[in-house]
Amino acid sequence: MSSVSVKGVSRKFVKDEVTQTLALDNIDLDIKDQEFVCFIGPSGCGKTTLLRVISGLDTPDQGEIVVGNEKITGPGPKRGMVFQEYSLFPWKSVKDNIIFGPRMRGIPRNEALEEAEKYLELVGLTQFRDSYPHELSGGMKQRVAIARALANEPEVLLMDEPFGALDAQTRNSLQHELLNIWQKKHLTVLFVTHSVDEAVFLADRIVMFTARPGKIKEITRVDIPRPRDRTSLEVNQLRNHLLKLLSEEQKK
Repeated sequence: MSSVSVKGVSRKFVKDEVTQTLALDNIDLDIKDQEFVCFIGPSGCGKTTLLRVISGLDTPDQGEIVVGNEKITGPGPKRGMVFQEYSLFPWKSVKDNIIFGPRMRGIPRNEALEEAEKYLELVGLTQFRDSYPHELSGGMKQRVAIARALANEPEVLLMDEPFGALDAQTRNSLQHELLNIWQKKHLTVLFVTHSVDEAVFLADRIVMFTARPGKIKEITRVDIPRPRDRTSLEVNQLRNHLLKLLSEEQKK
């Protein structure tokens, strides 16, 4: 089971005795096994902070995160993280970047390489296995980052604006590929984005956050069959609704 339960989570950042920032304020959220959920909201509303808390890279000041039946107290292989920055090792080849996690877990190199081939094929980079990050385009680097996260066989994939720096055509292509990977691997995906269009195209549910301090303003179920037509009336109606909510928060 890879359900995610966020229970009363708050997170405050303290610079000094006077300067404190409440990033998250009493967040309650239940995410089902194999659900695709997008987080959207104004800049600085705590979307990334919540993702980091769920990953175990950050610790809440109050509340708890439970994934499956496990209370989260730190990072773990069941939760894979993909950042906006590609965060690849520039001195390692594509295949060696992908096997880094499995090797750190003690899996023999030959076995890890055999598994890496499956993920290279999954993200369409088999012919680039021996290339280095500086030889790849931005979209290809992000595919490597996704493959590296998948190589640890996570149950939950956490993605922090992974396509934000890409051109529109590459972004659309990777959105389609991500949906295919999600369906093939039966993952639970939590995806932070600033793009309402992206959220409507990808998500089962969209969590809209308020301006800081981050609270949940609305959770919207996307009952539009996949594959979704970005120009359809249903998609445009939902996009307009979400843009209205977002505009309300940006004016605060």
